[in-house]
Formats: sequence, structure tokens, C-alpha cells
Amino acid sequence: MKGIVVQFRRGRKIIHERHYLLDLGMKDRAEAKKLAGKSVEWKSPAGKIIKGKVSDAHGNKGLVRAIFEKGLPGQAITTEIELKDVPSEKITKVKEAKK
Repeated sequence: MKGIVVQFRRGRKIIHERHYLLDLGMKDRAEAKKLAGKSVEWKSPAGKIIKGKVSDAHGNKGLVRAIFEKGLPGQAITTEIELKDVPSEKITKVKEAKK
């Protein structure tokens, strides 16, 4: 599943360097909350991969917050990001099929 890096997580005076807001195509907060705990990866133009983890929903319009191992460069804003984990509905269906 692909998404877009929207912005740093920031306040009026503080920017959290490792925290980013991501748009993964969710419609509302309830859908976005289901993605908490999933891992994400950003690939630089040079091929370097920076990994992160979705921490929670952000706002009511389906954005999520992600915390990365290292901060992403400023050029990462508006670039593509990839959600790596398989949705939990698919995992439970596979487990039931094996029984």
C-alpha cells in the first residue's frame, strides 16, 4: 500500500524531526486508527531506505502519524511512502484456511 509524506509533525514553536504526517488514503479517523503499529518505509532517490512505524491517527480526515528511525530529509515531503505490513483481515483469513 502506498501513501504520501504530507508534513513534519509540528507545533507553533517545535518541529518533531522524526515524526511525520502521512496520507495513506484513509477516509476518516476510525480507518486510520486500524493502521497503528504497521511499519512504513521511505526510499530515497539514492536507494537508501529509512524505516518507521505508524503510531496513531492524526486528526479526523484519515491522516496518520509515523515515527522514523532517523529523520527524513526535507525533500521527502510530498514523496511516496510504502506501508509494509499486511492488513490484519488477510492474516486471520489465512490462519482460518490452514485449520
